[in-house]
Amino acid sequence: MPHAQLIGAAAAGALSATALLVSILRASPNFARRLAKKQVITTPHPHPKYKPGDKQPHPFGHDRMISLDPAVIGGAAMYPFVISSVVPRPVAFISSLSKEGEGNLSPYSYFNAVSHDPPFLAVGHCHTKGRPEGKKDSLLNILETGEFVVCIMSEWFIEAANHTCGNYDRGINEMELSGLTPVPSVKVKPPRVKESAVHFECKLRHTYDVKNDKGEVTATVVLGEVVLAHVHEGVAAKSPSGKTIVDITKYWPVARLGGNTYSRLTEIFDLPRPDREWQFKTPTKGDMPKAGS
Repeated sequence: MPHAQLIGAAAAGALSATALLVSILRASPNFARRLAKKQVITTPHPHPKYKPGDKQPHPFGHDRMISLDPAVIGGAAMYPFVISSVVPRPVAFISSLSKEGEGNLSPYSYFNAVSHDPPFLAVGHCHTKGRPEGKKDSLLNILETGEFVVCIMSEWFIEAANHTCGNYDRGINEMELSGLTPVPSVKVKPPRVKESAVHFECKLRHTYDVKNDKGEVTATVVLGEVVLAHVHEGVAAKSPSGKTIVDITKYWPVARLGGNTYSRLTEIFDLPRPDREWQFKTPTKGDMPKAGS
């Protein structure tokens, strides 16, 4: 079987397995009840009997691997593999303005926080044909104005947020189109999204152009410094040391998987770090660290 076909078959198999797992989970009465109550349940970590040095093999019964060489199969074939393997990914819900003041709102899952002192966020913007220099509206706006806002997507407005990801013409206001509500920012001009529980007002600090083996720019990585952050009181909490954190059980963040698939957070577990003295005794409930400590 040709390499590209092999990759396609593997991807199809993975998607089928994912669909089967999702259908099994959704059929579980306990799962349905948890979702109805919007509960995030704390469970033991997967292997409580683990001791340092114990082997933890994968469950597949063999060691056969499929190798993917980007130089051979190309970016189009790598895309579904990358987005289905690097998971779950947080989603940056980016609000920006053009130099003329036209609003744009769009989700990006090539995204993460990369530092906290100062806080920096990184967003990968893939280029696409049919756009000026291949750049999508969010990237064009950020490069023109040097400002943007990253809001975090939660389950209660996921449908409206997802509606903004269409390939709309430049100048179309996705905030208005989706029914979401703009609120003024403080230190930057692009508005925030009222429905989101966490907002990061950002200033552009660095960009990096990603080039393929033909020398073509295929993506631009944007590094933005967070100049002001906002958290809704409904999800805000305090760590044991008194620092402001987000209560994950109320946040209901949504993460991106492969294809059109998203994930919700329904279970969490604590796993102490091995550099803590109490790691080497049998932990009790009182020993377990609290989130954000």
